[in-house]
Amino acid sequence: MHQCPTCQAELVAERLRCSACGLQYGGTFALPRLARLIPEHQDLAERILLAAGNLKEVAAALEVSYPTLRKRVDALITALGALREADAAEVRRLLEAVESGRLRAEEAARLIRELSGGS
Repeated sequence: MHQCPTCQAELVAERLRCSACGLQYGGTFALPRLARLIPEHQDLAERILLAAGNLKEVAAALEVSYPTLRKRVDALITALGALREADAAEVRRLLEAVESGRLRAEEAARLIRELSGGS
């Protein structure tokens, strides 16, 4: 889940906990792009990867025509492109905050890594 079920705004992760030892981290954590896709796009991306990019195989598994699948893939590509653009704008905002002294460089670097899926 990446959107509020009430108002559809983006949910923000603020606490992480280790399932083994219980250690907890608090703060604001950016979710990677793929985690911010709607569930249908996440499922489609996973199916494409597991089929090694074979769209005909994915279409058959979903029991849809190739043109229908192609439209879904195009929608996924559009959604992912929009997230990349939003992330680029967020990186610019973070860098401006560092430059103006409102944010520490280490914190900005961590958030930028998280946006791109890094740790």
